[in-house]
Amino acid sequence: MSKPFIQLPELTLKALFEYSTNTYGDRPAVQFVDGNVMTYEALKAKVSKIQEILYAYDIRPGDRVALYSENMPNWSAIYFAVVSMGAVIVPILPDFHTSEAMHIAHHAECKAAFISQKLFETLLDEKQPPDMCLLVIADKLNILTKLSTPSKMDTMLKKGGEQFTKAMERLGKEKKEKEEHIIKEDDLAAIIYTSGTTGSSKGVMLTHRNITFDATAAQHVVDIFPEDRFLSVLPLAHTFECTVGMIIPLLNGASIYYIQKPPTPTILVKALAKVRPTFMLSVPLIIEKIYKNRIQPNFEKNFLIKTLYAIPPIRKLLNRVAGKKLMETFGGEMRFFGIGGAGLSPLVEKFLREANFPYCIGYGLTETSPFLAGTNPEKTKYKAIGPVVPGVEIELRDENAEGIGTLWAKGPIVMKGYYKDPEKTAEVMDENGWFNTEDIGYIDSDGYFFMSGRAKNIIVGPSGENIYPEQIEAFINANSFVADSLVFDDNGILSARINLDYDKLDEELGVKKKSETEVHKEVANVLEEIRKEVNEKVSSFSRLRRVIEQKEPFVKTPTKKIKRYLYV
Repeated sequence: MSKPFIQLPELTLKALFEYSTNTYGDRPAVQFVDGNVMTYEALKAKVSKIQEILYAYDIRPGDRVALYSENMPNWSAIYFAVVSMGAVIVPILPDFHTSEAMHIAHHAECKAAFISQKLFETLLDEKQPPDMCLLVIADKLNILTKLSTPSKMDTMLKKGGEQFTKAMERLGKEKKEKEEHIIKEDDLAAIIYTSGTTGSSKGVMLTHRNITFDATAAQHVVDIFPEDRFLSVLPLAHTFECTVGMIIPLLNGASIYYIQKPPTPTILVKALAKVRPTFMLSVPLIIEKIYKNRIQPNFEKNFLIKTLYAIPPIRKLLNRVAGKKLMETFGGEMRFFGIGGAGLSPLVEKFLREANFPYCIGYGLTETSPFLAGTNPEKTKYKAIGPVVPGVEIELRDENAEGIGTLWAKGPIVMKGYYKDPEKTAEVMDENGWFNTEDIGYIDSDGYFFMSGRAKNIIVGPSGENIYPEQIEAFINANSFVADSLVFDDNGILSARINLDYDKLDEELGVKKKSETEVHKEVANVLEEIRKEVNEKVSSFSRLRRVIEQKEPFVKTPTKKIKRYLYV
């Protein structure tokens, strides 16, 4: 059953929020898995209260407000309170060190910062901008009065339950009249600092039109109903989860559940059983780990099953059986499992297809608000992303003989630019408003985009061939002994750093019971076997000449992409 297309009176987050709260009033909006429900009406009331507090602290339209917190229901309330009064939200990933968080707040010239109780306690040693007011958020929205020194903050923190009441009494006396502000579609709504693989964090400026157009355009891809339940496990400060996992479901009246603890496998399984989500967003690493740890071993546990699994018709049958069990693990009602943020292993994707698991792959960047291309589970193609979002243009430039080129995009979802950095903005945007995604790939006759890799990561082979390291890494990572890998050029020698799954090694080879010399030999043998196995599957110019053991796990971004600049 399809649903009517939601048409907003204007493309602003204020209009979106007013539509949602007025339409879905008493329906559940946000909550912790084991917490109390905040309805759309309650969310609206909380947003209004937060705006009163911001006005009392002299926060006005155009002012920047930082939001440094792990996921929680109040994250949504603060986000919409800030953007729907015309101020600018600056979400900061909780993974960022406090010194990095304060650097971002300084750079964005934030006049206020909402900080979760947990992160606030680690922030007291950092130097805050003198004019910034710090507001602590917790599950019950405890809010600190304006304080200037850490010692005063300590005193207020110790006051516990009386704190919020006293703060509100003080605000009542000092309350300033809330001014009505007309928000324009091209007004700045958010500055989102990326945590990319190249090492340079940039402040991406997104307007109300950028984000709201992206949210409404998603209706062309999939229908979301008020009865749908989203389980949120990715950080809200990342634009993927913020737009696709918060704003889009709220536009459609769905309910969102958050997990209070880090989503370890045990905690995640319990949450899935309780929520029985119909929608969920994931980075590839999550589903790849589930496949390698829980599914793949069942197909390799003995010679007979391994032999049978190699026969396509039997493999498809076994995958279908495993898919039913996977659906049960996810609560049994999943109809949209969106994967984004990095490339998905072809091996895992083949399993998901044959298992009839309702996956789909979305593609985009922070600079495109972020959803740029994708489709729903019924229309996926193997190794493809999907068509561009309706209303947005894409084109390939600098195509080679195979039709592979660099993807450029233009339309209402493309950012305003990088904050305080016109030089970097000019590097990725041309005079006609086209944005260089710096991703390489091709577009098929149905308009589906197939990504080969990042332009910056391309390695030029000895005879000028383009080598895409991500494609070789996918073959390496398919090995059950591999946790992750990174392919790079070392002075003309195509090499790979491989981080092994040491628990798996011990389970299969008993390395913990062997001498250091024996372990070194076993690891060397495993690495060489991986190298040979991979070289049989790639073109001659993409064959690995050297593999190196990466003993420590790779440092990664919040979307679990390796920070390549640290290793090459």
